[in-house]
Amino acid sequence: MSPSEPERPSPEHDDEDAEAAKERLRAFNVREQDSAWRAIAYLITGPLIYGGIGALLDHWLGTSWIVGVGIVGGMALSIYYIWFRYGTH
Repeated sequence: MSPSEPERPSPEHDDEDAEAAKERLRAFNVREQDSAWRAIAYLITGPLIYGGIGALLDHWLGTSWIVGVGIVGGMALSIYYIWFRYGTH
C-alpha cells in the first residue's frame, strides 16, 4: 500500500457501520410512520370534537347549522395544525 492511499477499515468495522446505518434508517422510518399516524388522528379528531361541540350548541340553542360550522372549522384547524407542525421540516 502506498502512502497516498487511505487505509481501508477492517471488514468487522464495515459490518458495524452497516448495522448502525440500518438502525438509523429503522429509527427514521418509525419516526416518519408515527408522524403519519398522528396526522391522520388530527384529521379525524378535529372534526369530531368541533362537530360534537357544534351539535351540543345546536341542541342547546335550538338551531341546526352550528354542527356544520363545527365540522368544517375542526377540519380547517386540523389541516392548519398539521401544516404548522409537520410542514416546517
